[in-house]
Amino acid sequence: MEIHGKVAVVTGGASGIGAGVARRFAQDGASAVIVADVNLARAEEVARGIGGAASAFRCDVSTEADIQALVQHTRDRFGRVDIYFSNAGILGRMGGLELEDALWEKMWQIHGMAHVWAARAVVPEMIERGEGYFVVTASAAGLLNIVESAPYGVTKHAAVAFAEWLRIAYGRRGLRVSCLCPQSVQTDMTRDGTGSAGLNGVLSPEQVAEDVVQVMRDEKFLVLPHPEVAKYFLAKAQDYDRWLGGMQKLYAQHMGAGSAG
Repeated sequence: MEIHGKVAVVTGGASGIGAGVARRFAQDGASAVIVADVNLARAEEVARGIGGAASAFRCDVSTEADIQALVQHTRDRFGRVDIYFSNAGILGRMGGLELEDALWEKMWQIHGMAHVWAARAVVPEMIERGEGYFVVTASAAGLLNIVESAPYGVTKHAAVAFAEWLRIAYGRRGLRVSCLCPQSVQTDMTRDGTGSAGLNGVLSPEQVAEDVVQVMRDEKFLVLPHPEVAKYFLAKAQDYDRWLGGMQKLYAQHMGAGSAG
């Protein structure tokens, strides 16, 4: 799909990957870009910087009603949604079994159900038109895992699985689906450090946005801004136990660093 002339919605658009993709969509000639974020002031700042038909909308993707309102607002103003970039995410506290249920639930909502709710809102009309693009921002953690945070790794796996399911169910009915799985990117999440995700370098949002639009043009599934991820994913599939052993070593290093701190 070409971006030119399309109406695009970007959640988590006030910063990081979302802001980078929103700007890139506008540069590539999108007729409208809706910058959606729970932080309306920052979303408005991004929209002003883009200019043209860009506008901001407050949306908390952990609430289905907010997503429905976002989609309805876009329909009312621009007639349709051609591209839905389901990008918003959180990191939360680091840890595993000891983390509170409230954090797990919030991540399930934002990294899992937000994609489901968005798809409910836009996919039927895309299927009816025979055209539409739904992009899920997951993470390399969704293909591999991450040692610092159990709920992050688990819920990002869910994001990948849902994107796969959408492609399986609707890929022959006009819906295009891609899944973005980067390692570390310059975002609010990495301001205080990149952890294990930064082993292969930290990319700018603009670099990630370039990869997103290229994959969308080719209508491929995986967006892998860090090419090393494909190698790790292949190694995981070829020898799961060896891969788990390597991740155990990485986890031990992480815990040792934490103890030393």
